[in-house]
This record gives sequence, C-alpha cells and structure tokens, in this order.
Amino acid sequence: MKKNLIIFALGLAAVMPAKAQWSSWNTSSTISGVFGAINHGIESAERKKAMEIHAKEKVEYEQSFKDAMESAKDYEGGEYWGDALSKYEEAAKLNCNYGYTDQQQITRKINELYVKAGRTEDGPSILNNAKVTLADYSKYRYVRENPVYVNKKVTNTKILRVACSDTETRLEMEVEASGVNEGWYVKGKAYIKGDKGGKQELSGVENITVAPATTKIPWPFQKLRFALIFPALPDNATEFDFIVPSSTWQFKDIKCK
Repeated sequence: MKKNLIIFALGLAAVMPAKAQWSSWNTSSTISGVFGAINHGIESAERKKAMEIHAKEKVEYEQSFKDAMESAKDYEGGEYWGDALSKYEEAAKLNCNYGYTDQQQITRKINELYVKAGRTEDGPSILNNAKVTLADYSKYRYVRENPVYVNKKVTNTKILRVACSDTETRLEMEVEASGVNEGWYVKGKAYIKGDKGGKQELSGVENITVAPATTKIPWPFQKLRFALIFPALPDNATEFDFIVPSSTWQFKDIKCK
C-alpha cells in the first residue's frame, strides 16, 4: 500500500503542473499531504498493533496476577508479612501494566505491610514518612497545619505544615505518585520570599533529595512526605511565596503570622 501511494504521489507531481492553475506550491503541498497520510497510516497501524499485543499480554498474565493476589492473601492470613508483601508487590507490577483491578487498594495493602514486615527504616523514601514530623515544635513562633495558600498549577503536591522560628522556616509537604517507581527531587534553587522582603534559598531537606539525585516512590497512590528548610523570614513578614524556578511548584501567599 505504501509503495502504491508513493507511486501515486510522484505521478500526481508529474501530471498536475500541466494545468494552468497549478503551481509548484500546489505540487509540494500535494506530495506533502500524501506522505503525511502515509506516515499517519503507518503510525495508526503501529498503535493498533501495540494495542493488540497489550490486550493479548493482559489475557496471558491475568492468571499470574490472580495467583499472586491469592498467595498474598494466604500469606497475610498466616501472618507471614514479608512473603505477603512480596506477593502484593508482584501483583502490583502486573496490575500497573495491565489494569486488572483498583491499584489504590493494592497500594494501601502494601503500605500496611511495610509496617508489619518491619521495613519502615528502608528510606529515605515513602517508608519513613513519620520521621518528617517533629516531636517538638515549641521552638517555632508560628506553626500552622494545612496552611492557606494559592497554587493553581499542581494538584498532587501540597503543603501540610509551615513552621517559622527565629532561625529557620520549615515547610512539610506531601506528594502522591501517579506512576510506578517515580523519582522526586527538589531543585537547589528553590526559595521563599516574604511579603516584607527577604528572599531565602533552600538550606536543607528531609526525606527527599536535591536534584539531580531522586527519591523513588515505588507505587502509584503512595504518598511521600518531606520537609524543606529555609533561613528565617523577617519578623514582620505575614505571608510568603515558595517558588521552585521553571517548575509547577509555585505556592503563593502562605501565611506565616
């Protein structure tokens, strides 16, 4: 078919210039259109083939998924937490590829088993989120959970707590993964800026890495909590912006007093 279309295009180019209203631009446009149609047809055929292969593989691996889920539940029932976790993760790999069931439910089960299997110290990662929360916030002059702010660009990242002291400004944040083994980081040029001035650049992080290194989140719907540390804002600042240049992390009007 491709060969026939090419022959047709070349033949069209040879015939059309004989017409009075035809131009070299018309010829180029016609040939371009034909080759565009050829490429579109090839791409459509490739997509169709890929979809057929994916559908076939989904059927082939469905029993493996069911077996992994059944084994996971059996191990869980016998309180073999490590084996159960391994099987749920095996099922999650297949489910993320082929979508047999609600991945959020499997992820929730995996998260529960991290604790039961004693894997909460494997971080820095999704596994040690609890370490980001400080036991004592008394040294901060201002602490607000779920602070009010403006952010129109991202929905899977949010600020959970802001804490301001005479020596630092602490942002505790949370991000939810949407894919498998996602890598997250913060750019070193991140900064905060108060409404009374005082631009402060990132000075420390907890439970996340600074680019180009990444912190991996294994499964969709897992949430990574992390903290970003900045120098103190001016005493008279009442709100501030948190900005990561050239990114969707643009949080504005965060209250700090």
